[in-house]
Amino acid sequence: MMRQKRPFHVMIIPTLGCPSKCAYCWSSEVGSPVMSIETVKDIVEWLNVFRNDPVTFTFHGGEPLLAGADFYRIALPLLSDLKHLSPNFALQTNLWMLTHELAEVLAKHQIPIGSSLDGPMEINDLQRSEGYYERTMRGYEIAKEHGLQVQFICTFTSYSVKFKEAIFNYFLENGLTLKLHPALPSLRSDEPEKWALLPEEYGDLLVYLMDKYLENMDQIEVRNINDYCRCVFTGRGTVCTFVDCMENTFAVGPDGRIYPCYRFVGMPQYVMGDVRDRPSQADLAGSEAGMRMLQFKDYVDKNCKSCKHIRYCRGGCPYNAMVPASGDIKGVDPHCVAYKKIFDEISDRFNKEMMASLGMEKDFSGSSERANKPGIMALMRKLASN
Repeated sequence: MMRQKRPFHVMIIPTLGCPSKCAYCWSSEVGSPVMSIETVKDIVEWLNVFRNDPVTFTFHGGEPLLAGADFYRIALPLLSDLKHLSPNFALQTNLWMLTHELAEVLAKHQIPIGSSLDGPMEINDLQRSEGYYERTMRGYEIAKEHGLQVQFICTFTSYSVKFKEAIFNYFLENGLTLKLHPALPSLRSDEPEKWALLPEEYGDLLVYLMDKYLENMDQIEVRNINDYCRCVFTGRGTVCTFVDCMENTFAVGPDGRIYPCYRFVGMPQYVMGDVRDRPSQADLAGSEAGMRMLQFKDYVDKNCKSCKHIRYCRGGCPYNAMVPASGDIKGVDPHCVAYKKIFDEISDRFNKEMMASLGMEKDFSGSSERANKPGIMALMRKLASN
């Protein structure tokens, strides 16, 4: 019997340094070193015998383009030589450091780029630092000139959520795909909650954006809503927040140390191993950090077993869960409230629309207020066709 392939994800963090000073950032570090090519070679040697499954490499940070064109000119072919892993690539950057030389290197390997933009310039720059918008858009133009695909993540904070309509309209009017992210508390910050979006507000935001998306489906794509719908329709998690990421997601810091995810890079208590030691799956899982991640999985199995969404939610993100308890596991992802709200909304609308289509219910909405809301089945058909 053939073993089923289990794709895995390796995040490569060339540096935690970043030229931007985003107000809510928790993943950059002043004075961080830059990864050497020797460390990249060690990553290749480690993965050459680690496992035999398809891998996606995501260059993350900090700001990964600080590593420079020569780094990627050498690193990408080295990693591409792991033919038995069928490697794919992605890169997350604010685009400030993108030059024509760097763009040529990335284009040669057809690297899709994720960037960050929090909406119109005045909102974006208030949250992400003055001049951010202009510098990012300058890099965006270079990326487009070289045929690079760029999609933006929009972080909603306790401040910017008040301007959700203006932000949605900005992405709509500029023909940009919208992928949103709630500002998170930080294990590193003295004021971890200052910019964080409350779970209740996040849930309301998701339902609002779902309605706006359904009203404008032919003009915009809201990636998160697609992901939530796929979870409900397929009965399994389809993005990292909603899967057991343990044992299938790893991050390598600038010095070659291995962590469970990029969010933990630079935090000594979450080191699972070092690429120079060529650790096995068992070595990483048996580390203190690895066992803590598996404890989260056990916690979810025990405490979420009665939830109808457990199959595809899996308690949300372990990092989010650990932040309120200073790294301990005493609960699930605090955004559970938001996840339940959007999952329930999708499920309820779909079930009532389905009943109506079978002639079993004249008003699938169940109320005059919901009767005017767009249906979900049209989106399901769109996703199925893709």
